[in-house]
Amino acid sequence: MELPDIPARRGARRRDRHGRGLRGPLIPPNLPAARTRAQQFDRMVARAAARLLAHNPGLKGTEFGVEEIPPSDPSPWEYRTVALGRAFPADRGTGVAARIVIYRRPVISRAEGPDELPLLVGLVLAEEAAALLGVNPQDVDPEYPEEY
Repeated sequence: MELPDIPARRGARRRDRHGRGLRGPLIPPNLPAARTRAQQFDRMVARAAARLLAHNPGLKGTEFGVEEIPPSDPSPWEYRTVALGRAFPADRGTGVAARIVIYRRPVISRAEGPDELPLLVGLVLAEEAAALLGVNPQDVDPEYPEEY
């Protein structure tokens, strides 16, 4: 299963503390523990997006992205709520593809633990994809629970 591309994040700047030279990596980069939390979250979103793309040919060409927090200017229908994700329809006039953006910090803060995080990411992506396609989330993701 091929994962969709998620844009790479900029690396953190390293400091030369007390003139001892730059610190090296503590863990080799090929080990899973070397990934930052943001990289792990990006990978989680990519897996959930790949699962949705496999079940929904209507999402072909849709771009998936991750941002830290939602913009400070919420949409009118998002009054008094914090968005966990947003779906932006394609604009054929300008050639911009449809996009689904998930916001990392609000999603992480809503998860009750690390075991619930992949489920919540899948739910948010399914809801945004359903909004984009104009169908129910159960039609987009066969694993979407019926009680939501």
